[in-house]
Amino acid sequence: MAADVSPGTTPSRVTDRPGDTSPFALGLLLRRAHWRAAAVMEEALRPLGIELRHFAVLIVLVDRGPTVQRDLAAATGSDKAAIMRIVDDLERRGLAVRKNVPGDRRARAVEITPQGVEIFDAAHVTAEPLAERLVADLSPGEPEKLTDLLTRIAYPAGGEA
Repeated sequence: MAADVSPGTTPSRVTDRPGDTSPFALGLLLRRAHWRAAAVMEEALRPLGIELRHFAVLIVLVDRGPTVQRDLAAATGSDKAAIMRIVDDLERRGLAVRKNVPGDRRARAVEITPQGVEIFDAAHVTAEPLAERLVADLSPGEPEKLTDLLTRIAYPAGGEA
């Protein structure tokens, strides 16, 4: 389907460069910002021996407590096979354990261990200077404003998260 373009004009084309005015510009900027932020967070987690995918599961476990694997997959955007591999990694490291769910012989809940909580807390300490570097080019107050704007995009008032 062709875009509505007035005769003699050219549609805005996606360039993925600053100043792009295409309807895809915001999404592309968010993607690029995500890549940068993920790289910074991976750098913070590397000395602790875990990856961002592991930390994403630890975040859910700290927030929700013991969580069945299918809910972990949904909360982290992983598929069933990937979440099983991640939980296997966390179990090998002693950061999480699987436990039977009373009343459901098929379901297994994943629970963070005290060692997992220690790694979770250490990650925050390690990430602090790197996170500051991520927003170093912003003016005072802008990191908070950016967080507010992104929160409103990620969690719209209508609940379409």
